[in-house]
Amino acid sequence: MESLLVSDYMNHRPVKLSTELPIAEAVERLLTSKQAGGPVVDEHKKVVGFLSEQDCMSKMITSSYYREQVCRVKDVMHGEVLAVKPYSSVLELANMMLKAKPKIYPVVDDDGFLLGVINRSDVLNAIDVQLRSGYKGT
Repeated sequence: MESLLVSDYMNHRPVKLSTELPIAEAVERLLTSKQAGGPVVDEHKKVVGFLSEQDCMSKMITSSYYREQVCRVKDVMHGEVLAVKPYSSVLELANMMLKAKPKIYPVVDDDGFLLGVINRSDVLNAIDVQLRSGYKGT
């Protein structure tokens, strides 16, 4: 089976969030982009956290109840981020996804700078494309 690289299937234009962004605005960006979460980056595009839709739910409920902005991305984001490199194997990532919770992984270079994201659908698509191309060859 031909090597499947993350760089060939990742989303090169993910939603990027900053630490100071209000949660309501972050949620709006996630909804508009139809992404279930996004990397939080500093001013240099280095990944410093990750924010998922699930992370936002309780804060959004509190915000709607009190009708005010309660917090910012930095107050809710996960500081420990499971990320992958662009040269990582899609099949290895698929195995990681079977064991770990994240549905979306930031793709970072060796210095931690954001290059894109890859999600479960991207991984399934990569494996499907590979399997279909194998069937055509037989």
